[in-house]
Amino acid sequence: MNISFENKVALVTGAASGLGVATAKAFAESGAFVVLADWNEEVAQSAARELAKKGHKTLAVRCDVSDDAQVEAMVQQTVATFGRLDAAYNNAGVQNLLAETADTTREDYNRVMGINLRGVWSCMKFELQQMRKQGSGTIVNCSSLGGLVGGAERGIYHAAKHGVIGFTKSAALEYAARGIRINAVCPGLIWTPMADQMAASGQSEALNAMLKSVPMGRYGRAEEIADAVLWLCSDAASYVTGQSISVDGGFIMR
Repeated sequence: MNISFENKVALVTGAASGLGVATAKAFAESGAFVVLADWNEEVAQSAARELAKKGHKTLAVRCDVSDDAQVEAMVQQTVATFGRLDAAYNNAGVQNLLAETADTTREDYNRVMGINLRGVWSCMKFELQQMRKQGSGTIVNCSSLGGLVGGAERGIYHAAKHGVIGFTKSAALEYAARGIRINAVCPGLIWTPMADQMAASGQSEALNAMLKSVPMGRYGRAEEIADAVLWLCSDAASYVTGQSISVDGGFIMR
């Protein structure tokens, strides 16, 4: 199947590394004009330059998705530069500090919810304002296996990711008849810089335990999530909306 985004405009948050940069690259290689948004503007610009060297049209934007004003400016800059917004992958996210629910802090709750849940809501809000004007567009929100199951000492993260699925379904219902499709991906155990951070913080044992529960017996690759996002954003998935697709090597089957 040849998926083309020729002359389409794609926006990716959390695009400086991991799933975000892999997806931005996939959109660019499929012909899209790509906006790479991240709080780390320097790294996002570097990634955009690498794509530009290969002939792709890109734009790097600094955006902290927990700040509504920055999210609104991100979408405005996208439209001012490329004229429209056809596809968005709301990927930016962080892990919580491991703690039992009784020991979690308000500060960590606010931090994780601000990025992982409120950030997705804010991105959708302003992306949908533009797509509503166009009468077209696709959005993919990044949930997680943590949006489908629970996890000890990860309650804040899992609550946020469950919320992403709720937002996805509700918004999909609102816009299904107006030419806009909204879905979510639920990545499983994918080796990314976030996994590196988890290992560095002493969670290698937990990662290895999770790996034993993956029927395919391996970590996923960021490119495999990117493939799912592009499919969901493409005309090949034209009758798919409100869905949460697990890309997890079979983990959720257990």
